[in-house]
Amino acid sequence: MNIFNDDRIVLTLDAGGTNFVFSAMQRGQEIVSPITRPSQAHDLDLCLKNILEGFQAIKDQLPADPVAISFSFPGPADYKNGVIGSLPNLPAFRQAGGVALGPMLEDYFQLPTFIANDGDLFTYGESIAGILPRINGMLQQKGVAKTYSNLLGVTLGTGFGGGVVVNGQLCQGDNSSGGEIWLTRNFRDTRLIAEEGACIRGLVRFYSDLTGAPTKLSPKDIYEVAQGQQEGNQTAALQAFDNMAAVIAESLCNAITLIDGIIVIGGGLSGAYPLLAPRIVSYMSGTIAMADGTVLPRLVSKVYDLENPESLAAFLDYSKNEVTVPFSGRKVHHNLDKRIAIGTTHVGTNTAIALGAYAIALKNLSTNSEQNILLNRFI
Repeated sequence: MNIFNDDRIVLTLDAGGTNFVFSAMQRGQEIVSPITRPSQAHDLDLCLKNILEGFQAIKDQLPADPVAISFSFPGPADYKNGVIGSLPNLPAFRQAGGVALGPMLEDYFQLPTFIANDGDLFTYGESIAGILPRINGMLQQKGVAKTYSNLLGVTLGTGFGGGVVVNGQLCQGDNSSGGEIWLTRNFRDTRLIAEEGACIRGLVRFYSDLTGAPTKLSPKDIYEVAQGQQEGNQTAALQAFDNMAAVIAESLCNAITLIDGIIVIGGGLSGAYPLLAPRIVSYMSGTIAMADGTVLPRLVSKVYDLENPESLAAFLDYSKNEVTVPFSGRKVHHNLDKRIAIGTTHVGTNTAIALGAYAIALKNLSTNSEQNILLNRFI
């Protein structure tokens, strides 16, 4: 599926706790000026009316009728049925039994509506128009007959989000709970969830604990302290990022062991990738032991950093991977030295989410009749 050659138009929404930003996409590009409306987070009727009016205002600007609505929305939710549960950042949605947001939009606009979380859509967008085509394109240029089709995406910001693509298909799980990496165990404090050490508040808390006092520094400030770009406790800042990297790395190890694919990092804290990545790769390249003392590599596959030129070159070099066929002079290539890689988003987190939402809609419209989509909303 090439979303950049598709003339179908899809209505989209960037749903934040303060504002809702409405737009529309065609051929993988935004085709209107976005419209922003307040979320009205404390009043459900006002919130829902703003959603309807926002989509209608975009629809009125379009050169042709849209074919679907597709967007990310916070969870917990039953995304397959379009029902949103109780949301911490949108109190209006704290309703017993949930809010049937998807069906409401389908009834009003008579359009198939697809809702997913941002981690899922980020990962799906990266698999279609981001890191996977980038890697596979580089391998093809090198003449390497290998294609990556599995992707673990994580977003680092106010939370620790995740998504999984297996064989090119988004894996949301049977209960709309696939990719919930935030709930893995915190390697630095096993009482806690991983998110407490792999997000903004976790980084700030690490720095505060290491300096022995509360801090007003932002994650960007702590990053600049660690890089020696502003005054502060550089040792504590570096250790705070190291602690964060350890938490992220252990969660990634647990997840990628099951998925066996590429890892892409997005979100606001992905800007600290140059500081985090070497430590993450180091932890993921460590060891783990058996009860009898046998030491094993932490992962079956070797981990490469796609943003490090030397590591990238090694990842792409398959020149020595050949073996002679017994009783024949013929040589064949092999992948016995298993390789996975980690990199940061190049298209941007928000763009990847939008592309993921657009692609999900087109994929489902292409494989299911509109009637079936409306009745059996599934992704």
